Amino acid sequence: MRLEGVGLRYGWRGPWVLRDLQLDVPAGKLIRVQGANGCGKSTLLRVVAGAVRPARGRVAGRTGRAAYVPERFPATLPFTSLQYLRLMGRAHGLSAAEAERRGTHLLERFGAGQHADRPLAQLSKGTCQKVAVAQALLGEPALLVLDEAWTGLDARSRGELDEAVEQRVTEGATVVYVDHAPALLTDRTDLLWTVGDGTVTVNRQTTTPLVLIEFTGGPDDPSALPGVHAVTTLADGTVRLHTDEDHSDALLRALLTAEPGGEGDGGGVHVRRVSGGRR
Repeated sequence: MRLEGVGLRYGWRGPWVLRDLQLDVPAGKLIRVQGANGCGKSTLLRVVAGAVRPARGRVAGRTGRAAYVPERFPATLPFTSLQYLRLMGRAHGLSAAEAERRGTHLLERFGAGQHADRPLAQLSKGTCQKVAVAQALLGEPALLVLDEAWTGLDARSRGELDEAVEQRVTEGATVVYVDHAPALLTDRTDLLWTVGDGTVTVNRQTTTPLVLIEFTGGPDDPSALPGVHAVTTLADGTVRLHTDEDHSDALLRALLTAEPGGEGDGGGVHVRRVSGGRR
């Protein structure tokens, strides 16, 4: 997919939020969008997702299913969670039965299964965000656009969304996302789009790659270990730590050699995976 000469502004006399963008959106890549508040990140995501049409230029080569989690989910829609997911599943081309099956599974996966029959208007902001994420994953989209989709999710759900994003990219989809957490998916991000003054600068991932350590057991508060950038605990109890290369060896030693009952309590630690960093 490619943005060709794309420009967009709000109102006939409003300033151009995006101006004459020439931007490739390659398949099978994880793309992070960054920039100052109000610079046009959300506008760019809406154009990429197909939620708005540019005032100038065009988006060429759009193929396959696209899905979008907006910055603000319209929780006043007159549906229950599962009714909404059924409708969105049909919009993605699923049968009614398959839409319900996938919708039910995704609500359970993100810890919202008990809210399947509750009206959206009665749900908390965090639960509504889980429904928004579920609708985006229903159709296994070729293009997934996430505008601060992790905001409001609990730790378990954030971990599940991390895994879902990685799975989509592994299967050849493109994921474009914005998030305020600097460490989020840094070890997997392929491209950085920096938005400013109506333009987009494209760079390959140039920040120091983070190292991912997955383990079970260990300390009650792994975020207190030295050099930890981010911590996520998955539903099965697996802990995912992100650290930098300078601290990764020391962090592994702290996990694996701590005396039982000490601060690290590493006696029961089982390291499942170490990845990232320079290869």
